[in-house]
Amino acid sequence: MEKKSILYQINLLNKLLVRNFLIDDKNNIISGITPTQMQIIEYILEKSDKDIYQKDLEDVLNLRRATVSGVLKTMEKNELIKRIEYGDDARTKKIVLNDKTYQLFLNGKKKIKSIEKVLLNNITKEDLSVVYRVLNSMNENIINMNKK
Repeated sequence: MEKKSILYQINLLNKLLVRNFLIDDKNNIISGITPTQMQIIEYILEKSDKDIYQKDLEDVLNLRRATVSGVLKTMEKNELIKRIEYGDDARTKKIVLNDKTYQLFLNGKKKIKSIEKVLLNNITKEDLSVVYRVLNSMNENIINMNKK
């Protein structure tokens, strides 16, 4: 069997991780939060002492404006967040978490921990260190490629 490319392997792993995150033990789709929504919620919680806007999320998550906008629209529709007009510019809206969001986030964190435990089973600290080093190098290579 032919060895698959690194892009294929990374994409496959990503699909498996997302699928396992979004599906519960009984093969039911979890109505809750996606991994990207988890990242947004975590960032808002970590920065609870400051106002968060869409632009902040675009920069931190390294996502395009349209992508973040779509995710935020879905989150608002699912009552995970509220966008509140702030200041003189009606286009600038502060993002605030709704009450139910924190519990969904905690449930998601538990799910992530259980997936990571399975993912890292039988992997030594040394091998994991190599994986991190290689992934960081790959990230830098892509970032540098886009700067040219």
